[in-house]
Amino acid sequence: MKTTLIVMGGAICCAASLVAHAQEKPHMREIIRIPDAPQSPLYSQAVKIGNTIYVTGVPGIDAKTKKVAGPSIQEQTRQALINCDNILRAAGAKLQDVVEVQVLLARPEDFAGLNEEYAKFFRTDPPVRSVARLGPDLGEIVVSIRMVAVL
Repeated sequence: MKTTLIVMGGAICCAASLVAHAQEKPHMREIIRIPDAPQSPLYSQAVKIGNTIYVTGVPGIDAKTKKVAGPSIQEQTRQALINCDNILRAAGAKLQDVVEVQVLLARPEDFAGLNEEYAKFFRTDPPVRSVARLGPDLGEIVVSIRMVAVL
């Protein structure tokens, strides 16, 4: 590709990048919905735009039984991560494609148990992660995990 520099009002513009930018196709928003993860009419399980997948905050609820996976943080973390993995796979990704994770934790004392189970899913080169306090009281739900993956 030939690059031409254009001077406009003292600013130098690269014509090749202007043309390339003008020819970009708008990214279509693809909504990801699967039966193998918790669902709600209030939010999408994930949205895929281009090669980026945004997974909503997913609790440790078993999609088949519609019940919380168990009382322990380990059980709920495991189920939440399985749910996230199912959503990612439906979007054409896997956990290794995850670049960012945000964990919302209801009880700060569960941090060690969260890390124990989380480490089983992200053994090497884990994504960036933040952990914050889960705002509303959601009864038995003690963890919610959201992710961003890039293909």
